[in-house]
Amino acid sequence: MKLHKRVIHDLMVAPGEKADLEGRSTKVTKSGWLHAKDSPSPKDLAEDDLEEFKEELASVQELLYAADTYAVLVILQALDAAGKDGTIKHVMSGVNPQGCEVTAFKRPSADELSHDFLWRCENALPARGRIGIFNRSYYEEVLVARVHPDVLAEQHLAPDAASGKELWQERCEDINAFERHLHRNGTRLVKLFLHVSRDEQKKRLLERLEDPAKHWKFSAADLAERAYFDDYMYAYEAAITATSTPWAPWYVVPADHKYAARALVGGVLAHVIEQLDLHLPQVGAAGGAALDQARQELLAE
Repeated sequence: MKLHKRVIHDLMVAPGEKADLEGRSTKVTKSGWLHAKDSPSPKDLAEDDLEEFKEELASVQELLYAADTYAVLVILQALDAAGKDGTIKHVMSGVNPQGCEVTAFKRPSADELSHDFLWRCENALPARGRIGIFNRSYYEEVLVARVHPDVLAEQHLAPDAASGKELWQERCEDINAFERHLHRNGTRLVKLFLHVSRDEQKKRLLERLEDPAKHWKFSAADLAERAYFDDYMYAYEAAITATSTPWAPWYVVPADHKYAARALVGGVLAHVIEQLDLHLPQVGAAGGAALDQARQELLAE
């Protein structure tokens, strides 16, 4: 099962082009995925596709681990209540947990603030053969820091450090260079922005307040950050446009329907890993002889 190339093309922000978040739907893809004739309901179709993508991910994850050549880093960015946690839970439920690790980046610690803005994420990069998932990432430093520039005061920046637009431009340049370094050394990046509308975010936040089972999910900070919705969208537009590169493109996933977002994320991830053309390691003549010897010893017991 593969996500059609038209859908991949719809989701990808072509390097050098604007992200155009305002012009992108938060509900559907341009290619009409999930709306084919004589198909079941969109939700049923998406859930069926997700199950197939999960099976594919389980298969290619085993090849990724066995080949021990590439690492895969998934970066999930989104506004509050866009569904990052749920997407990770549903998409990755079929993979071997020994080969996958999720790292959620919260407010930087004092130790992390004593280093450059990439440092804490560098320390969490996946090893070869593994899948790493960043729930938020170093992109927060051109998103939250841009919306709330007062946080820069905590970062111990040098007196001659860039400021204003130059700071964000330089940080995006650093990110591009860092991601190119990762690509050159065998880490493939899958950068996903879950694109949720203001109305859907409001709906989900209200659900957290009205459903006792979801009270634990609500944070007053989420409501406070909602007041900066437009500022965040501006920051995301600038960051995604500046950092969607040939070696690490961005995929903008419509996220108003959770079932669709999860299936699309699974399809994109399976697509990227499949492009690695992985194969099981071949056992040479010497290795084959050792296997035969081991077989004979076991049979002789």
